[in-house]
Amino acid sequence: MSAQRELVIAQVSRVFPYPAERVFAAWLDPQLARQFLFATPGGEMIRAEVDPRVGGSFVFTDRRDGEDVEHVGEYLEIDPPRRLVFQYGITGFNAPPDVVSVEFAHHPNGCELTLKHTMGAEYAEYQERTEKGWTMSLESLANTLTAE
Repeated sequence: MSAQRELVIAQVSRVFPYPAERVFAAWLDPQLARQFLFATPGGEMIRAEVDPRVGGSFVFTDRRDGEDVEHVGEYLEIDPPRRLVFQYGITGFNAPPDVVSVEFAHHPNGCELTLKHTMGAEYAEYQERTEKGWTMSLESLANTLTAE
């Protein structure tokens, strides 16, 4: 019998002045997602592939200072425009995949997005950094939707 893995959750929320359908759709559109998902200000997104179905996968490769950082995952749940759940990892790290759930709720000003990133407790020291990274991604998502 294996021991249950202890978990820690990083969580961020943001209200977008757009309907949930539009915000949700951006996560599964590779042309939009490449602009905010795992993209960094100093990096160059060189690959964005999305197979938007349960069991489908995604790959986003961000070139940072000449080094390619490949973000990979598998979609576990796709319930438009309410919920998106996926496993997530970075190629080259020998760790069980994290699970990210994104909830999209109707809000008087548009849509409230709440993201929970569940990782092993052994990565608890990265909780704040993870929340900052997702906050940056949601800011980039807002900019992407505004420019669209």
